[in-house]
Amino acid sequence: MAFATIDDSIAMENEASWEERDNPVTLYQLLSRTTDKFPNNNAVSYQIFSGPTDKAETLSWSQLKDQVTQAANLFRELGIGEKDVVAYVLPNCNETLVTMLAGAVAGIVNPINPLLEPEQIASILRETKAKVVVTLKPFPKTDVAQKVVEAVRHAPGVNTVLEVDLNRYLTPPKSWIVPLVRPKLENKDKVAHADYKSLRGEMRKQPTTLTFADSTTDRVACYFHTGGTTGMPKVAQHKYSGMIYNGWIGSTLLYTENDNIMCPLPLFHVFACHVIIMASVASGAHVVFPTPQGYRGDGVFDNFWKLIERWKITFIITVPTAISAKMQRPVDADISTVKTAFSGSAPLPVELYRRFQDATGINIIEGYGLTEATCLVSCNPVDGEKKIGSIGITFPYTDVKIVKGTADGLVECGTDEVGEICISNPGVYAGHTYTEADKNVDLYYKDKYLRTGDLGRFDEDSYLWITGRAKDLIIRGGHNIDPAEIEEALLGHEAVAFAGAIGQPDAHSGELPCAFVELVEGAKTSAEELLEYCKVHVHERAAIPKHLTVMDELPKTAVGKIFKPDLRKHAITRVYNEALLKASCPARVVAVIDDKKRGLVAQLEANGASDGDISAVLGGFTRPWEHMAAEAALAS
Repeated sequence: MAFATIDDSIAMENEASWEERDNPVTLYQLLSRTTDKFPNNNAVSYQIFSGPTDKAETLSWSQLKDQVTQAANLFRELGIGEKDVVAYVLPNCNETLVTMLAGAVAGIVNPINPLLEPEQIASILRETKAKVVVTLKPFPKTDVAQKVVEAVRHAPGVNTVLEVDLNRYLTPPKSWIVPLVRPKLENKDKVAHADYKSLRGEMRKQPTTLTFADSTTDRVACYFHTGGTTGMPKVAQHKYSGMIYNGWIGSTLLYTENDNIMCPLPLFHVFACHVIIMASVASGAHVVFPTPQGYRGDGVFDNFWKLIERWKITFIITVPTAISAKMQRPVDADISTVKTAFSGSAPLPVELYRRFQDATGINIIEGYGLTEATCLVSCNPVDGEKKIGSIGITFPYTDVKIVKGTADGLVECGTDEVGEICISNPGVYAGHTYTEADKNVDLYYKDKYLRTGDLGRFDEDSYLWITGRAKDLIIRGGHNIDPAEIEEALLGHEAVAFAGAIGQPDAHSGELPCAFVELVEGAKTSAEELLEYCKVHVHERAAIPKHLTVMDELPKTAVGKIFKPDLRKHAITRVYNEALLKASCPARVVAVIDDKKRGLVAQLEANGASDGDISAVLGGFTRPWEHMAAEAALAS
């Protein structure tokens, strides 16, 4: 079905309402429908190593459904009802996918980022009231099992821990060595409230038909935490209807049973779980997961193009940081099967888009989604004009309003007028986005539209553009970092009076955390000392600031609140000028302005540098730049 303009989206809506479409009510119904159609087709493939000839395990749709059924039966036997929670703290593997699907069939599944620290994992387990946790059996070169033991020790509601042993994916002699060098779980005996069992061993005891009645109505099936960088994370609730909506988009507009999708993204993130997995479950497409760490895995970037050739990939799923890494390697394989690459999670720099397209001949489709909306909202149309830098047109059945605050309350913006992006679609659980009721207060426009905290505008062709964030979240390579954790840590230092944390531009990760502080009168300390202090007191490694500036006085509003736009301008100027200096480019940023349509824009004096020279340096950053107007330059 064509999806080229907003008119195509509207036409699909006019064919039938969302409720009138022939969609299953539950995830298990959707999985069963696809399995009945394509029982012997490949559903998922996984290889623990990244080599193009390394061992891989592939499950057909019938095999995947059997394993999901066995795991769902096991979870029910362990006391998981429709309102109970199965959490998993796992890298990518076939068991992770099985757990994700089975947990949502038996009860509510809660994926947790295995890179989080034990106290953060424990906080999420307590917040979701998880009864069962699925995680790794101790394995070389990973501390996931050790972190989960510590987390479960502080989550008394967990009664069972099911272990996944990655050793089965290895071949001799490595598979012989692992049992001899496997790390010990030192504190396992201190978790007396939880029984440790083998996931696969317990699954084998279960039949391949459901031992309980599947749900008959729509219900909450997933909990996704939105970062986990503070003691009490926000937990978003996802219903079957939102998951199936994401699957419907993929199967209607993108994939068929003949497609092979390369997805090196983690299965604790909505991009992989909802956008890719649900679209695959709905369409019958085949998904390939390389290595436990996905794009972070050893050799994945070096072998990426060869893996594309091996699996005859038709769609690449990626993020800006991964695209940047791929461009540092030659295209050394036959990638002629690839139709399109999809990029999400963070803004894509224009120069990076062009470099990728020139090197591969593959178009990148940039899209937009968020955890609170069960993900998908819009994308640049596969069949239509791709406006580089925009996030495209809204999907069918997604209604987006741009609103701004006035003396009379929130009002809707006109074309090219910037306001807050508010969303209504089948993935928005209006009134109940978060598990905690108080976190849903003032979260909706007209009690229907989710207020995203992102600032944006619609252009004359109904393409959506993001111009900034009303929220202060720092997005590092698609990972959300709450600046409050950095600020609270710094305020614990006796010399710090005020602290503000923001995301500074980074050509690789999009943003990196940086901090600004104002000292107590008469106090003395250095930026270097405060950065060392952060390494101890900022608990999430990804949130430790990469740069710190001590200012005489932080910019503040009339009511004394730190004015972060000025801090962002300061960081853009510093980072861009450092990059220009390093590249021996004479251009310099002399101002950063707040443009109505584009957000913060760096203004440069060229000083003899050509546009090509400047683009070669600054093209990797997401924030735009322009030449300073001649009259402004003279005035300065």
